[in-house]
Amino acid sequence: MPSVDVHAHLGVPAVDELIADEPGLARQRAADAAALGPESAACNVEQIRSLAVKLTDVDVRIAAMDHAGVDVQAVSPVPLPHAWAQRALAERITALTNEAVAECCSRRPDRLVGIGAVALQHPDLAVEQLRSGVRELGLRGVQISTSAAPGAELDDPSLAEFWAAAEELGAAVLIHPWGCTLGERLNAYYLFNTVGNPVETALALSRLAFSGLLERHPGLRIWSAHGGGYLGSYLVRADHAWKVRGDARTTEAPPSELLRRTFVDSLVYTPQQLRHLVDAMGAGQVTLGSDFPFDMGVEDPVHRLLAADLDVTTTEAIRGGNATRLLGSLPQG
Repeated sequence: MPSVDVHAHLGVPAVDELIADEPGLARQRAADAAALGPESAACNVEQIRSLAVKLTDVDVRIAAMDHAGVDVQAVSPVPLPHAWAQRALAERITALTNEAVAECCSRRPDRLVGIGAVALQHPDLAVEQLRSGVRELGLRGVQISTSAAPGAELDDPSLAEFWAAAEELGAAVLIHPWGCTLGERLNAYYLFNTVGNPVETALALSRLAFSGLLERHPGLRIWSAHGGGYLGSYLVRADHAWKVRGDARTTEAPPSELLRRTFVDSLVYTPQQLRHLVDAMGAGQVTLGSDFPFDMGVEDPVHRLLAADLDVTTTEAIRGGNATRLLGSLPQG
């Protein structure tokens, strides 16, 4: 079974240049800086500079994959959201992003498959971008953030057509957080990421489950980063609320059953935590993930999978079999 890393990122310099002087980007950077705090903000700036080559150079990427024992990688853009962008700009940002992902993967189609972007703040445009990305560029799906826009969660009725289109196309939808809406309460110790990212993912998945969206669209292929955030560690609390409260009894199936229809990655760091994740989500729903090339990722996802000492069937499913169910047929590396 080829080893398939579902969680890896690509830098798109053309987008960086396009939006460099946009007021919306300045506002987002200011909000991120306040939430990060000065020490973490400075560390992030330095990290992005140091990772530029790994984020853009295909040969460097392939060498890192070889070193990690990864045969195939799903490449998605750096998950910085652009929900502030008005329609015309959002259309251009997404077009440049998806073209860059497709071009990167075209250079090594035996090793790379593409995950694109959509502008969820403009739902009708997002549907067009999803369809064109899959049908015209050959992308396997798209990466979205944990909300569509300020005040618009992923279960917002305005996104109904987007979710229907994703199900119809069999396109994977990768949910990847960027920081957290808790803001300046996280402004020290890199809590912006270590606490914020898992909280945001748990919130997004909870809304998808309790809203009934996963029941209405049983064919959706939804994946979330970092082991699905904190939710996998405490699914029983959601189930308890579903059992005892009328306001939480919104679906036929309990939340845990619905969430086990989604996929997560294996990026939970330790063998013990990976075994717990498999127990919580099911062996068929966990995929390999490295978060290449960021410092909160790992350089040895295959080694960490093997260290969990799972049974052979489960190990092979996580190594690559589950990724095929998520993304469709894959190159053999």
